[in-house]
Amino acid sequence: MAKETTPTQQKAPAAPRPAQKAQPKKGGAPAAPAAAVAKGRPKGTGETKPRLKEMFHKTVVQAVMKERGFSNPYQVPRLEKVVINMGVGEGRENAKVLDFATADLQLISGQRPIVTRAKKSIANFKLREGVPIGAKVTLRGARMYEFLDRLINVALPRVRDFRGVPPKGFDGRGNYALGLREQLIFPEIVYDKVDKVRGMDISIVTTARTDEDAKVLLTHLGMPFRE
Repeated sequence: MAKETTPTQQKAPAAPRPAQKAQPKKGGAPAAPAAAVAKGRPKGTGETKPRLKEMFHKTVVQAVMKERGFSNPYQVPRLEKVVINMGVGEGRENAKVLDFATADLQLISGQRPIVTRAKKSIANFKLREGVPIGAKVTLRGARMYEFLDRLINVALPRVRDFRGVPPKGFDGRGNYALGLREQLIFPEIVYDKVDKVRGMDISIVTTARTDEDAKVLLTHLGMPFRE
């Protein structure tokens, strides 16, 4: 009798062990997307592929090759990164103002920004070295494409009396800079929670060697340049 009961006693506690290990996995799987949504991260960082990136590979590459006369797809310029800079001069006197600016920039970009500090002291501006004067965020990969998609198709059309972005914002090396007067054009910003209207500078860095190639690339991506 003892030999027959010992196997059953050994197998009995082994049965619930897989169930106990499986419960955290089943419960923990949906927790990660929920946390990501709570932090305001763009969908491009998850399973959903950025729409602008898919359009680049499917249509933009062939269109730029045909227009610029490239024979190899690897000659087509690509987006490298997007840098968003928000200057907050009053942040050196009031730290709460800088907190509001970084919160707005995080909602817009979906990424936590870094605080920029003064590199040297300037007596005329009452500025000391190391004092926080703004916030900056650098976007690459999926978040870069998601931000440009929202900027081109959602934010810019909401600008009052919008007639297109100026075509003279290139630096001669294939990079484009754009200035915005207010952060309210982005749908992520709630008007009632804004303490002050602030502008920002957006720098789009590409691998293009000339401004003409960079302009053709951004035009096919949907950037509405002013004629």
